[in-house]
Amino acid sequence: MRNLGGGSAGAASVGEAVTAGRGTLGLGGAARIFFEYGSPRLMAIAAGVAVVARMLVGHLPWADLVVVGAILAVEPFAEWLLHVFVLHFKPRTIGSRRLDPLFAKRHRMHHRDPRNIPLVFVPLPVLAGFFVLLAAVGGLGFPDHRLGLTAFATMTTFLLGYEWSHYLIHSPYVPRTAAFRAVWRAHTLHHYKNEQYWFGVTNPVADYVLRTHPAKNAVPTSPTARTLGVDDELTLLTAPA
Repeated sequence: MRNLGGGSAGAASVGEAVTAGRGTLGLGGAARIFFEYGSPRLMAIAAGVAVVARMLVGHLPWADLVVVGAILAVEPFAEWLLHVFVLHFKPRTIGSRRLDPLFAKRHRMHHRDPRNIPLVFVPLPVLAGFFVLLAAVGGLGFPDHRLGLTAFATMTTFLLGYEWSHYLIHSPYVPRTAAFRAVWRAHTLHHYKNEQYWFGVTNPVADYVLRTHPAKNAVPTSPTARTLGVDDELTLLTAPA
């Protein structure tokens, strides 16, 4: 598969090398590889700049806490909805035009080859769209520009956390805490057991609430977990970067 993650060829080779030796990667080594790719670097820059800017424009301590708390409460459900309806979007034809967005095509590539590190990351064109969307939410959704900046800083920080968590799950890093082992196990089941369940990546809250976090043996193994029900491997292999 091609590298659409915005990382260099060197970064891709590093990712392939560590994948071959699963279980040998520590957090420091994982972080070094993580930041060799374009999307994590851009997320870190955006989040860092937003946090510093928010610190410089003055304080609204209680209101800030309310905004951060609200985003924290919504985030698991936003993650679930995006995974179900955006990333798992199936190609369709409208008139004479085939609708198959990059984010959905890239996610199918990721499901076909879950241990291919470059395919883990958000493609740069998709990330640019995310930044525009988050900036619009922050700028238009709050009457006070300071609260809008708080929202943008919080959302971009969560986005970086999502990318880091997703990368760690698919990297050779071995979970060392019970909480991360649970997240790792659920996402692994999503890829290898049944793609209709376990949609949370950073946390399972929405899966529990929306009843998509069953016991492993309570659901059948899906024959389409690797294809997402779309038989287009040749199309994906020849897709332009």
